[in-house]
Amino acid sequence: MALSRRMAASTLLLLVLLVATEMGATTTKVAEARDCLSQSFKFKGACLSSSNCAGVCRTENFPDGECHRQHLERKCFCKKPC
Repeated sequence: MALSRRMAASTLLLLVLLVATEMGATTTKVAEARDCLSQSFKFKGACLSSSNCAGVCRTENFPDGECHRQHLERKCFCKKPC
């Protein structure tokens, strides 16, 4: 009788541990911020430096900007969180 009680207690403990680890393994999804891009109206010429592009974008009330290739040309695109 004592052996079956120990076996039942051990099985119950193992089951509780398995359930606890499954509950702890759930992943939390974090929403990622997306950036909206808009081609700069004030930037002139080929965009060779993202820091220059960002500076021009700040004059257009955007927090940041970066160079992107579009149809064989490098253009300045301003970006902000959507």
